[in-house]
Amino acid sequence: MNFLGHLFLSGNDQEVQLGNFIGDFVKGRTPQSRFPEKLAAGILLHREIDQFTDRHPCVKSSKDRIRHKYRHYSGVVIDIFYDHFLAAQWRNYHPTPLGQFAEQVYQLVQSNSSHVPERALHMLPHMIRGNWLVAYASLEGIRSVLNGMSRRTPYASGMEFAAEDLQADYTLFQQEFESFIIEAEAMCQDYLRRHGIISAST
Repeated sequence: MNFLGHLFLSGNDQEVQLGNFIGDFVKGRTPQSRFPEKLAAGILLHREIDQFTDRHPCVKSSKDRIRHKYRHYSGVVIDIFYDHFLAAQWRNYHPTPLGQFAEQVYQLVQSNSSHVPERALHMLPHMIRGNWLVAYASLEGIRSVLNGMSRRTPYASGMEFAAEDLQADYTLFQQEFESFIIEAEAMCQDYLRRHGIISAST
């Protein structure tokens, strides 16, 4: 999952959302020593999601379909594809409209900039300007995101062509995403219960 997926799987606690949002930008095994409790829980949840995603058979099937083209970038491409399906079907998964959810996230990160690593702060204006979280919902938006990522990779990745692969096998990728997201959400709900962020009865 990319940014939207991680935010969605964080639940409704804003500190956990923020921690999950910055998870890729935080190094070290013990974020608890450097961040408030719920922020650290969000960072660790980000890592749990990444590990769960890497092991999931549906994600493996998705990656295997394009691995011959994108090699070690295939996981990055599938993260973007899955965020596309989440954004495109957002109303099926979340009660807040996607545009409103995105604005809340941007405000959350801006208002807590003291906890946000410098690389994430540098990225944020580009994210807001392109409204990435909403752009994921359209194929044109996905194409733009993948083009931008391809320009930033140190080696030729071919990711700028990946939107065509999404279109070619759209139904298969969608089915794999839908199976994956149900299990990913259940895993994250269990994590949030174990950490006392949501009640055991939720």
